[in-house]
Amino acid sequence: MRILIAAAGSRGDIAPYTGLGAELRRAGHEVTLATTDAFAPSAREAGLEFRGLPARAETGGGGAPDKRELMRTAAAFVTELGQGFVDAVDRGTDLLLLSTTTAPLGWHLAEATGTPAVGAYLQPTAPTGDFPPVVMGSRSLGRLGNRMAGRFALRMADRVYDRAVTELRRRLDLPPLAPHVMRRRQERAGWPVLHGFSTALVPRPSDWRPGLDVVGTWWPYVDADRRLTVDLEDFLAAGPRPVFIGFGSMAGGQGERLSEVAVRALRAAGLRGILQTGSAGLEADGDDVLTIGDVPHALLFPRVAAVVHHAGAGTAAAGLRAGVPAVPVPVAADQPFWAARLAAIGAATAPIPFTSLSAERLADALGQVVRRQAYARAASVAARHMATEDGAGMAVKALERLTG
Repeated sequence: MRILIAAAGSRGDIAPYTGLGAELRRAGHEVTLATTDAFAPSAREAGLEFRGLPARAETGGGGAPDKRELMRTAAAFVTELGQGFVDAVDRGTDLLLLSTTTAPLGWHLAEATGTPAVGAYLQPTAPTGDFPPVVMGSRSLGRLGNRMAGRFALRMADRVYDRAVTELRRRLDLPPLAPHVMRRRQERAGWPVLHGFSTALVPRPSDWRPGLDVVGTWWPYVDADRRLTVDLEDFLAAGPRPVFIGFGSMAGGQGERLSEVAVRALRAAGLRGILQTGSAGLEADGDDVLTIGDVPHALLFPRVAAVVHHAGAGTAAAGLRAGVPAVPVPVAADQPFWAARLAAIGAATAPIPFTSLSAERLADALGQVVRRQAYARAASVAARHMATEDGAGMAVKALERLTG
């Protein structure tokens, strides 16, 4: 098959598809990853073809945008994304694999072209009584309340896609159709969605409809010859296992403050640390601290004592896979959900909201997570569970069954 994977967002929203795509390619399929230009090298390193999609729109300004501004920015982004998506799909495509962000657009492309489509989601988005929607925090509202909140979250997403769908269907010469009507049509048809996360973190909800499957985590592609740098190896060998601290693509422009908080917390807790620069721009010097750039989590995390991170889905899973406990510091979006899941299984301290982060709170959490063995034991249990899952392999089998 000629398969087009369409995804949009930050690194955590894209990297898992390089691993999934590589596994599909090993199974004999031709795979193209359509996403923003920043991830072209990652796609090609995994042996995938690449097609560009428009980049995420910027919110502008230095402060935190309000909800209305976020909605407007998201609507503008998905409208541009829809137009770019049309150009990325060619007539030879046999299957569309759609992420959470691209599915509400891809459904209309599938209708126009007659190309089959399957969901490939990194988050649980379907309403359930088991937990609240991932974008609305981690506090349960009870089974009925959780389901109602889940349906409300979907309706809010429909509003974001309203203009994008209108313009997309006009370009595709399709009759007008509201986003919520298309979504409900897909639900009634039992549209298949594969979820690329581990049941160690989120067991499949008991009230989900058939066709919504959890297959296990899709790990970012890492070349078999990739190694840690000499400087990093030397630092790891120079003393006790350090703590990793990084916020991925979050907290842009707050590097100076976060670096000071991190170093003060590490020294107060008597620990060595590795700071990953990321979008925040973390940086510090000293015999007990090393600053690094982009390093695969799969290579580094098994070598550290704990991880402090923003609780993105991919980073949370990578820490568990390594059997390493965490101090989650969620910033936005689905991060409070994943932070709460880590804490619920005992593999992390109680989350520290990003707006409440201080050197004192971080030092206290680091002291707990490193010195209380219960956290490491829980992370090891989860790691053993995840080792039994073959997320990409299961996805390949499911896709071949669905399209066979």
